[in-house]
Amino acid sequence: MKKESIFFTITISFFISIFLVIASFIILVLHTQDDKEKHLSKKYLPVAKMVLEQQRTNGLTKFFVESLSNMDMEFINDIGKMNAVLYNPQTKVALERRYRTILVRVLDLHGDSFLFIKSDGLEIMFKDSDYKHVNPLISLIVVFTVLFITIILSFITTWKKLYPIKLLKDKVKTLGEEDFDFEYHTNDLDEVSQLAIEFKNTAKKLKDIKESRNVFIRNIMHELKTPITKGKFLSELENSDENAEKMRRVFTRLESLIKEFTQIEELISSTKNIVKNNYFLDDIIDNATDMLMLEDDVIISEYENKKLNVNFKLFCLAVKNLIDNAIKYSDDKKVTVKTNEKDEIIFENKGKGLKYSLDKYFEPFFANESKSKNSFGLGLYIVNSILKANNCILKYEYKDGINIFKIAKSEQKDK
Repeated sequence: MKKESIFFTITISFFISIFLVIASFIILVLHTQDDKEKHLSKKYLPVAKMVLEQQRTNGLTKFFVESLSNMDMEFINDIGKMNAVLYNPQTKVALERRYRTILVRVLDLHGDSFLFIKSDGLEIMFKDSDYKHVNPLISLIVVFTVLFITIILSFITTWKKLYPIKLLKDKVKTLGEEDFDFEYHTNDLDEVSQLAIEFKNTAKKLKDIKESRNVFIRNIMHELKTPITKGKFLSELENSDENAEKMRRVFTRLESLIKEFTQIEELISSTKNIVKNNYFLDDIIDNATDMLMLEDDVIISEYENKKLNVNFKLFCLAVKNLIDNAIKYSDDKKVTVKTNEKDEIIFENKGKGLKYSLDKYFEPFFANESKSKNSFGLGLYIVNSILKANNCILKYEYKDGINIFKIAKSEQKDK
């Protein structure tokens, strides 16, 4: 762990705090013990001195014993009771003073206080019925235990809260190498966790942008093949007005494709809302047919000319891709376009069904990686993105040898 690291600083601060708490505890224990001894000395040593002086002069008279009893000092004259206190293993010495041949002790047995005096072989004991020994260490131990646990929990919580920073630091190092995978899950609402979540979202968006760029490039190569092939073919024919017109259409198509690619790239790599208006389905089908340069008999029209609230250019691209795929993978190279009572737009073609679930074909590069003959290429990835932007979804079913693709309205409301 580097000295410049925030985790190093937190760890050092934690150990310093623990050291200060332990040092404070020791100092308070010693101070409390010293205060207790001072209190016991002030309370019992004068009594012991008075007892010793009385013993030297007149002995422990009945009057003296009664006067001490009025001070809540009960004289223990029974040697058995005295020994029961002196030799009890649970008896603690709270205070001890020695003066040549004199020994003075304050004893604690189950909280009861006893004054024991030994001088020249004479043993005297009093029980203080007014004083109860209370161990202040118990309160100190409880307080400092709570404080100690609180510091540890605070350290663990702080470390846990700041741990995403370490993940972010390590991830930022690999971000420049286009490693956008960053897994982080939390329900915390603190700033560091939210920063990690936003970083994860940003990394995901960058990954999507990278994939969209790759899709964009591959789609360019895929889509430009048809007009370039036609252009090369026309260049080999003799010059005529008809061929010149076809050549101009090829270059117009190339120019149109460039604009389409820009629109697709913006759609996939941004989250801006697209502009939608009402358009007739017939106009959309006609525009898609023109983009594909298809003959009129290729598309079998069985649809009702309904109005759709969509972005015209992008929706035409989606329809174009669906028609193109339907023709390309059909047995008779034809597609039937229908509508139904649910306002769904249906594209049907005769051929083999999809090998995988429809969701698989929505994944970028799935078709290219699988290299399946029954692949629908990058088109469905683009179609799915466009339909989502227009609040639509794509459905699929295979029935009686016919592939059926349906464009349906999504349940999500327009924003």
